[in-house]
Amino acid sequence: MSAKPAANYGRSGWRFCAVLLCTVLALPLAPAESIAQEQRRTLFEMLFGKPVGRDGGSDREYQRRSRRDFPSAPPTRSVTRPQPTKKTPSVVQMRTAKPEPAAKLENARRVLVIGDFLAGGMGEELVNAFANSPAIVVDVRANGSSGLVRTDYYDWFKTLPQFITETNPATIVIMMGSNDRQQMQIGDSKEKFGTEVWFKEYERRIDELLTLAGRPKVPVLWVGLPAFQSPSLSADLVGFNRLYRNHVEKYGGEFVDVWDGFVDEAGKFVVTGYDMNGQQARLREADGIGMTQAGKRKLAFYVEKFVRRHLDGAGPDLVKLDGSNLPALTSLPALGIDAGQVRTQPISLTDPALDGGDKLLGDVPPSPTPARVSVVESPRERLTKRGEMADAPAGRIDDYRVVTDTTQAKQ
Repeated sequence: MSAKPAANYGRSGWRFCAVLLCTVLALPLAPAESIAQEQRRTLFEMLFGKPVGRDGGSDREYQRRSRRDFPSAPPTRSVTRPQPTKKTPSVVQMRTAKPEPAAKLENARRVLVIGDFLAGGMGEELVNAFANSPAIVVDVRANGSSGLVRTDYYDWFKTLPQFITETNPATIVIMMGSNDRQQMQIGDSKEKFGTEVWFKEYERRIDELLTLAGRPKVPVLWVGLPAFQSPSLSADLVGFNRLYRNHVEKYGGEFVDVWDGFVDEAGKFVVTGYDMNGQQARLREADGIGMTQAGKRKLAFYVEKFVRRHLDGAGPDLVKLDGSNLPALTSLPALGIDAGQVRTQPISLTDPALDGGDKLLGDVPPSPTPARVSVVESPRERLTKRGEMADAPAGRIDDYRVVTDTTQAKQ
């Protein structure tokens, strides 16, 4: 009976020792975990403080930190800078409003412009070019898709006589051909572009149009076509321009060549080039065919020079001076001449006998006795003829002659 209690007491002691040992080992781990948890703070904990309450994800609450917890920014100074004074412009502001066009005279001479879309754009700028000329009026009668091929669409051979009757022009300007690179209806058959029959009929139509334009007996200008972006199209237009030039000059008109104004030095198509003022500007549209405003104005600039040459006497404020209205030279008042002034005939310095005179003012006649001639050469003659230089005067710094004792004793 006494052995069992002793065994129980022994087991109880071992259990107590094991619990005590576990407690001792667990005590130093608790502060370590708390320190580790204290060190691993999240971004929200650093911004908003330590959580309060349970450690759940969505139930965690944060303490609001006051402004004292954040370092205060240094106080900023308010600097008042003086406002810069506005300087008055030293140049006179140019007016941007366009001047009103001049009122046209009742007997103003008219310029008739006919053709396709290029003629229409050129004609509009030609109107602006002569806006301040009261004696010149520009009438534009253009059809954008017209030409000499599609007479079924627009027939210039019927409409041109009507326009001439309505406007009574003093000059006729023609520009067309951009739409003529297509098949042509000749009688009952259609002829393909580029054949010999096609060009023969096309030249006949050019002559017919020039015949109609030449009936009023006024100057006729045919404006050539510019280069286009398509190389094949530009090559065909070169042939068109050759035909226009030959036929219009045969009828006594003038050909206005604008090709060089829309190509570069190598003769290639350009989108941007020099405008009429010599400044770089965009001349052509994106399709490589149409003209921008600067391109239209450049076309009109070419034509304007020819029109002004034919209508140079149209301006009422211009006076043409010729032999009939020049003042006579004998009617000019005579210049006042001093009584003591000596008149002499101007003579030439290289040939006095050319104008009939052989003496200058102040000339003294030679003496009857012969002048004495010196046989001694002057220092200049010695230097130029013999290369000998005269000795420097004695005592001068450039006198390099050696003075002997005998000479010094005599001095």
